[in-house]
Amino acid sequence: MKLIAPQWIAPVEPAATVLHDHAVAIEGERIVAVLPAQQARQAWPDAAVTELPGHLLVPGFVNLHTHVPMTLLRGAGDDLPLERWLRERIWPLEAALISPEFVADGAVLACAEMLLGGVTCFSDMYFYPEEVARAALDMGMRAAVGIIVIEFGSPYGSGAAEYIRKGLELRDQLRDEPRIRFTLAPHAPYTVSDDSFRRVASLAAELAMPVQCHVHETLTEISDSLAQHGKRPLQRLADLGLLGPDFIAIHAVHLDDADLALLARQGAVVAHCPHSNLKLASGIAPTARMRAAGIPVGIGTDGAASNNRLDLLAEARTASLLAKGSSGDATAWPAHETLHAMTLAGARALGLGDQLGSITPGKQADLVAIDLSEARTLPVFEPVAQLVYGAGSDQITAVWVAGKVVVHERQLAGQQAVSRLGEVVARTRLWHNRIVETLPAGLRLSGA
Repeated sequence: MKLIAPQWIAPVEPAATVLHDHAVAIEGERIVAVLPAQQARQAWPDAAVTELPGHLLVPGFVNLHTHVPMTLLRGAGDDLPLERWLRERIWPLEAALISPEFVADGAVLACAEMLLGGVTCFSDMYFYPEEVARAALDMGMRAAVGIIVIEFGSPYGSGAAEYIRKGLELRDQLRDEPRIRFTLAPHAPYTVSDDSFRRVASLAAELAMPVQCHVHETLTEISDSLAQHGKRPLQRLADLGLLGPDFIAIHAVHLDDADLALLARQGAVVAHCPHSNLKLASGIAPTARMRAAGIPVGIGTDGAASNNRLDLLAEARTASLLAKGSSGDATAWPAHETLHAMTLAGARALGLGDQLGSITPGKQADLVAIDLSEARTLPVFEPVAQLVYGAGSDQITAVWVAGKVVVHERQLAGQQAVSRLGEVVARTRLWHNRIVETLPAGLRLSGA
């Protein structure tokens, strides 16, 4: 038995709650109780106690959308709109570089960055998902690994049918691994055929798996869909049987009233990635209107190739501010609602809401401690507001996954995680050189 005793606890459930001078009791992987600290010490006098004065304790953050291997492409496609970013940089680089080694090394870098930023669970979409799963396990994290579905071939496979087959085989292999879950991950309406979408819809219903898909990310995507299919992408997906409570609409930047009503009616979830949308000039998702319509919204970072950072706390602050600024309503996305979006909303979208996302007895002990006693976050009037609007991810001092310390005193704690990260960091220069050499001469990166 161990106790964690911070100055404040924001359990997320009940909503908008802050507990003062309480403790979280943990036995094994799970939370046993949340109760006043003095009462906890009396109930378990022999428990190991972690005292955290000046700290706020919150549930582990859930990164609802990313592409962790693309961390190796951080900075390789800056200052380009989405279509050019894909066609001139990302797809040519991936065609030349994708391999188990590329995926493994990029995933390890990403996991280290996310853990230090309080992310305990992430939802990924990429090739060689077995390497993503292995990296997450080695680094001490949870992952919802996407079974990629896209029509074109790659070193990983010949196309959608083979990707699905390989992904389902991996799911069977890792069925008993408690920290790994799977989603079906059709890339986007413009890269996946109707037949493949129907196959995904059938598997999702049969296997009770969430489906994640980039959708309504740009205006070009919508106009192309209208020209080719005579309908907007979301309506096409609905007609193919994809939309429902287990559908995660990634980005969902350009939504009209009919799109919002469709998402709300179907109970679908949105993965909001504001920094990527801003950097690629894709637009600003109408998240205040989504929430008003009752559409659940979680937060993702997207990949480091489009965001450059995997900082979910910074992402959440931007999400809240954009909702206020774009709607003209300063009460939109208040601090507690933002914390909910980056924890419980993401967990529920992945089918893990009964296990993660709040500091609740019976749930997994995935926790994050943030030091609010630094000068830049003093005084503290409302700790959750100070977390969302004032704190930086470098103020995260400790992280637990399944009751195990994975970040201690702002450093990775696991020996295996530290070892794997060190090996990958030593190879980053080699990856840098390969990436530079892969690009055509006219597209070489300045300063490389």
